[in-house]
Amino acid sequence: MREMFTMWKNTKMVMLTALTAAVYAAILIPFKGIPIIPGITEFRPAQIIAATFPLFFGPAGAWGLAFGNLIGDFFGTLGPGSFFGFFGNLFQGIVLYKVWQALRKEATIKSGKDFLHYALALIVSSAACATIIAWGLEVLRMLPFAVLGSIIFLNNAAVPIILGPPLILLLYPRIKKWDLLWTEVMDEDDISPVRRPAVGQTLTWAGAFGGLVVGLLISTGAYGAKLAGFGVGSYGVGVQIGLVPFIIALVVGCLL
Repeated sequence: MREMFTMWKNTKMVMLTALTAAVYAAILIPFKGIPIIPGITEFRPAQIIAATFPLFFGPAGAWGLAFGNLIGDFFGTLGPGSFFGFFGNLFQGIVLYKVWQALRKEATIKSGKDFLHYALALIVSSAACATIIAWGLEVLRMLPFAVLGSIIFLNNAAVPIILGPPLILLLYPRIKKWDLLWTEVMDEDDISPVRRPAVGQTLTWAGAFGGLVVGLLISTGAYGAKLAGFGVGSYGVGVQIGLVPFIIALVVGCLL
């Protein structure tokens, strides 16, 4: 993920990070008054930005989601969980653009096959975000994994899978015309190549989606937390330790 760091020497990429963060936060903040879990998460139509901007802006989109989410947290949900919220949103963006990069496709949707690939990339990126944040809040003993994991996943994927493609089709021609696609903005030497796409995709799916499923199974089965319940359940080292290999697999998958 070399480009996640080399992008900071590129002025245009820094500006795209700021743009993504500003737009993401601007849509997040008005909906802080519609909480799903008070003080933790809320109805998030801003996920439409998380499902599109990383495709166009790559690492700038991923960093923008992380900083935009942190800015949004200052308006009602800031707390220890914001640390994991930062990295959950960061990896949501990373997984989305890296999975798409591995397919070596334009950042648009031209066919049913493209839509299928987009849907799969969205699902695994949403799972990555849900796994990291729900695991983090389990470690902090703020909420059991089962309470938050399913909510974040559905919040991140349900609406964007419908509204993402029209937004991509609307924005792509303009972004390409303005030379803002990250693969054109950054020097080729500053972009890490896709070394082993098959292995990388496998590890990413195993870490993100596998971690979410295993976390829900452990939490609901072993520790009595109700799936998508509120304020119920208990905590245990099963989820806290059991998901560490999945998170490592997710990071390695992105690297490959």
